[in-house]
Amino acid sequence: MNKRFAVVLAAGQGTRMKSKLYKVLHPVMGKPMVNHVVDQLKKLQLEQIITIVGFGADKVKEQLKDESLFMLQEEQLGTGHAVMQAKKHLSGEAGTTIVVCGDTPLLTHQTLESLLNYHEKEGAKATVLTALANDPTGYGRVIRNTNQDVERIVEHKDANQDELAVHEINTGTYCFDNQALFQALEQVTNDNTQGEYYLPDVIEILKKTNQKVSAHISSEFEETIGVNDRIALAQAEKIMKKRINEQHMRNGVTFIDPDCTYIGPDVVIEQDVVIQPGCTISGETHIETGAEIGPNSEIDTCVIGADTVVRQSVAKNSHIGKRVQIGPFAHIRPQANISDDVKIGNFVEIKKATLGTNSKVSHLSYIGDAEVGSGVNIGCGTITVNYDGTNKHLTKIGDDAFIGCNSNLIAPVTIGEGAYVAAGSTINKNVPNEALSIARARQTNKEDYAKKFKKD
Repeated sequence: MNKRFAVVLAAGQGTRMKSKLYKVLHPVMGKPMVNHVVDQLKKLQLEQIITIVGFGADKVKEQLKDESLFMLQEEQLGTGHAVMQAKKHLSGEAGTTIVVCGDTPLLTHQTLESLLNYHEKEGAKATVLTALANDPTGYGRVIRNTNQDVERIVEHKDANQDELAVHEINTGTYCFDNQALFQALEQVTNDNTQGEYYLPDVIEILKKTNQKVSAHISSEFEETIGVNDRIALAQAEKIMKKRINEQHMRNGVTFIDPDCTYIGPDVVIEQDVVIQPGCTISGETHIETGAEIGPNSEIDTCVIGADTVVRQSVAKNSHIGKRVQIGPFAHIRPQANISDDVKIGNFVEIKKATLGTNSKVSHLSYIGDAEVGSGVNIGCGTITVNYDGTNKHLTKIGDDAFIGCNSNLIAPVTIGEGAYVAAGSTINKNVPNEALSIARARQTNKEDYAKKFKKD
């Protein structure tokens, strides 16, 4: 099989974004645009991905980590100049290089694979991915000759009136014979209104030497859009949201109102899950069959077990078991591990805590830095007092313990199996198994004392 390589153009600052954040790092459905591009390229059989960085180079490298090699374009002198930065790694290689812009987050690996296959089937030296745009303003135009072969690509700012009337546009994605690409780049000049070295000029150079140049028209214009400002960013967000939600629905997930539901690109949802309106589900979340999420819940990087119900709650970086009831208005903070058949009620906060099967924290409680056994009942208003101002400490509650309402468990402390803590107690010593612990002041009633505060 022909060797395949990829170059991702991610060096621009993106001044039209009006942002301190570099353009390719702006998120679409919670993931930076350049990550979307590289994720799709990784699904192809490529020898190497090289990302050209410039503005925000360190931030882009930090985001992509080891998923790509990086080459620095110190001066932003155009797309042709950007691709030349990969010469060191690619110019001696035989095969095909696909060039993709880092601000095209909607491109799919299916479209990129189709482009590569078409290019290699045609035996072309270059193949342009094109699209038909109702309004081609701002895009480079693909100019064909009388035989409908690609003659050249003209940037919008350099186009004459006849060329501006063309609706077939250059998407900025190309396939090249690798060695022909770098030979042609040596001949590209900056004789244009921008004073830049344009990658599309390679097309005209190849044509002048009678090399074959092809064009592959994308079936969907929307997939090819580049994001250059906040308007296009919102448009890309809308398109990707619809695409993701529809794919989940095809796989057997019910969306009550898909227009008001946001599912990240890395979320896995099994069939017969119901997603209520207003939910945002992101990160590497996995929701098992039969679960119901929402309405208005926020889930980030969680495992949620089968038949679990989460209502109007927030959960992050946690594992939630099967048949669990959460909410409304619960907060599951990172490193919570909630076992099967647990109930977490309204206004309960769980942080870095393990709860055993069939335990209940029904309302108005904080359980942090704790190990809670099975069959435990934690009453309303209970707090594991885990922080002494310097360090966090652990609370342990044994199986089948009963914690009365408005109890303070001052860590480090252990409540034994089957033990009872009386309501209103402040516990700072260990409670033995099966013991009853009462830690509160004795009640004193002073007869008729309240009369002193009443007016005649």
